[in-house]
Amino acid sequence: MSQDRERLDALAHALESVVGADAVRRDEPMSAHTTFKVGGPADLFVSPASEDELVRVVRACRDTGVPHFLLGLGSDLLVGDGGYRGVMVDCAGALDDILMLGDPRERCQIVCEAGAAIADASALAASLGLTGLEFACGIPGSVGGAVFMNAGAYDGCCADVLESVRCLMPSGFVEEIPAGELEMGYRTSRVRTEGLVVLSATFALEPGDAAAIAARVAELTEARESKQPLELPSAGSTFKRPEGHFAGKLITDAGLKGYQAGGAAVSTKHAGFVVNVGGATAADVRAVISHVQDEVKRQFDVSLEPEVRFVGEF
Repeated sequence: MSQDRERLDALAHALESVVGADAVRRDEPMSAHTTFKVGGPADLFVSPASEDELVRVVRACRDTGVPHFLLGLGSDLLVGDGGYRGVMVDCAGALDDILMLGDPRERCQIVCEAGAAIADASALAASLGLTGLEFACGIPGSVGGAVFMNAGAYDGCCADVLESVRCLMPSGFVEEIPAGELEMGYRTSRVRTEGLVVLSATFALEPGDAAAIAARVAELTEARESKQPLELPSAGSTFKRPEGHFAGKLITDAGLKGYQAGGAAVSTKHAGFVVNVGGATAADVRAVISHVQDEVKRQFDVSLEPEVRFVGEF
């Protein structure tokens, strides 16, 4: 048995003592846990059921030097066909509580565990007549992922309403960090650049007109459903917005709508999305992304940077 296998087996046993044997799976296909519906097996797939378990799992991975990845709802993510050599930590399996603090007739807080869907937080806020999270009604990711990349849509983003984040730091300690210290920018934050682990996030929201909030959510939902290829698996918007341009328009103008490699294609509905039209592999998706980047660069001298993260072995 190789040293890597021995180390992984020892870690598996240690993690079972933290989360229970049923919450540790070997060779788990990541196609079952990503919105692209592609991806090979993760060596270990661990589902902590509480913040304490999540902290202990991450500390154990760090202590043994085994690579680990914090998985939310699997959007904005492409896992290679060769899978992931290490531990996939499933934050969305149980860490999905959302709690409202205060009186919704006044400024109050919504506290979300890392694995909660940001869209669920938006829905709760709307139901309480709280404004600020309407932009997130259709974002397909978790709260942890949304903070990680400062997710946004329709002229809103997490930084607009985020108050603080409870994080496991690289030092191993847990800290509450004010949003103003997270250096949140376009699709980035200190969570991303410094390897912080989001445990929970607190959003500060204002009371608003319930009818107007509901109308705005309905408007954004209709816009998303009419313009985005929600009927096919994807990772969400594939590329970051290049300065001074829109990725979808550049791709359309390059004549790439419908371009296909294997089971992956540029959406004919919205060129900013690469979709799984059936039986796609991660290699297919990456081939489409690379071709789009090459053609847009060749035709318009604009570099498209993927918003999708590439993880694992390709």
